[in-house]
Amino acid sequence: MYTRFFGLSEKPFAITPDPRYLYLSERHAEALAHLLYGINESGGFIQLTGEVGTGKTTVVRTLLSRVPHHADVAVILNPRVTPVEFLLTICEELGIAIEEADRDSVKQMVDALNRRLLAAHAEGRRIIVIVDEAQNLSADTLEQVRLLTNLETPTQKLLQIILIGQPELRDLLNRNDLRQLAQRITGRYHLNPLSREETLGYVRHRLRVAGAAGEIFTPRALSEVHRLSSGIPRVINVTCDRALLGAYTQETRKLTAALVRRAAGEVYGRHYTPRWFGWTLAFLVIAGGTAAGVLGWRTFRPSASRHVAAAPVAAPHVAELPKLKPAQPSVSVDALLAANAAETGDAAAFRRLLSLWGTAMTDDHDPCGQAQKAGLSCLEQRGSWAQVRALNRPAILTLTDAAGQRHRVVLSGLDDKFATLDLGEHGERVAIDDLSRDWFGDFTVVWKPKTSRTRLLSMGMQGDEVRWLRRSLNALLGTSADPERDDVYDQDLATAVQNFQREHRLNVDGIAGLQTQVVLDTALAEPGSPLLFPTTPHS
Repeated sequence: MYTRFFGLSEKPFAITPDPRYLYLSERHAEALAHLLYGINESGGFIQLTGEVGTGKTTVVRTLLSRVPHHADVAVILNPRVTPVEFLLTICEELGIAIEEADRDSVKQMVDALNRRLLAAHAEGRRIIVIVDEAQNLSADTLEQVRLLTNLETPTQKLLQIILIGQPELRDLLNRNDLRQLAQRITGRYHLNPLSREETLGYVRHRLRVAGAAGEIFTPRALSEVHRLSSGIPRVINVTCDRALLGAYTQETRKLTAALVRRAAGEVYGRHYTPRWFGWTLAFLVIAGGTAAGVLGWRTFRPSASRHVAAAPVAAPHVAELPKLKPAQPSVSVDALLAANAAETGDAAAFRRLLSLWGTAMTDDHDPCGQAQKAGLSCLEQRGSWAQVRALNRPAILTLTDAAGQRHRVVLSGLDDKFATLDLGEHGERVAIDDLSRDWFGDFTVVWKPKTSRTRLLSMGMQGDEVRWLRRSLNALLGTSADPERDDVYDQDLATAVQNFQREHRLNVDGIAGLQTQVVLDTALAEPGSPLLFPTTPHS
């Protein structure tokens, strides 16, 4: 890939929210500071909003990496749930055991949550619930959220709730029927796009983190990045990543404004003209109008002696601006997709992926549900090749060809330069550089959890999942644990998780999310389970 070409240790513009790359604009720094203050000091609600791609999720990930040890956090990533499901998710995230018979009872779950909150308060601990994409919460669920803030002592709220969402969240909370909730919000923060200066700093910061020794983008290229992205970090990332790939294919180590425009055009299917094009066109229009006026005055002005027919004056010639040469599509990959278009839908891709795990689909509906019945679990991700390599499991890639058509194909093998795509009867090896032109980071992996359920694991939690986590890490290290406490997520386990994450180039936060769990499971892969590339057997 282009990383070695530019002397980088990794891709600097991956679109996953990696706190290592967090660039704190003034507003981002203020938002993070107030969120941290809210976790430590206040109760009730904090609201963080921003347009799509402005960095909300990255701020939250950074917040999670800085949560004090005396705080337990429940993160709700899918807010499209009923009030009962919302409560159940909070209980599961906090490791609160709910009997099967009580899983439909709001009262039983609220009572269990209240007991946990009171116990945490007595121990000097704080409980925080973070709800991402909160603009998708229904009014009924929001009302249940509000009622949770009634759990309190005479002097303090027991639960801190942080609502993260798009600007629609502000409109939602301004509704008259939700005014009681809105009145309990103690802090409101809105993330604006980056200014021009912040955009330049953002790009340079990410390049430095990735190991750049000097300037890669020219000043005009950086200005073009800001103009075309409007300061939206996610758009900056996608544009710069594609621009670096374009420069690599042309073997040039300096990115120009033209390369940035071409990259943006590839990503968004538009033709971007230079900034000066509009000024030039306006000048030519004015000049043409002036010339036409002069010509009309000369042609029709009265003459005392006679009328002289004016020679026709040619319209001012507007030189055709050189068109940007369109980037050449990856002929091999697009040809493969075109030849196998009938087999690149969701159902066909999942059928092939599950077959690698020895599981057959019974029909084309709900493939992940069918996988779950077979003891497997789906993990949807958006990231980079580095993350695909870290997971080291066959994956379904979402590709978009040169015509804008969406394809789902199974990645069944990977090495330094080539990827193997499973297109049915045979595998096709394609260059990773070519494949990257059609892949924008979306992929799905399947893995086989060793416990009955999967969830994010963090400090203070306990149960079978924590026991599996500790024993798996011990197996890698060749150590053993005290059986009386191996189901408790304590500081020692958090440190072990951080060391594992650091070794495998994951986000080092001491929280065992699903990505960390999949990488850990792969490190202890059972013989015969499918991998993208062979690993050294664990002894």
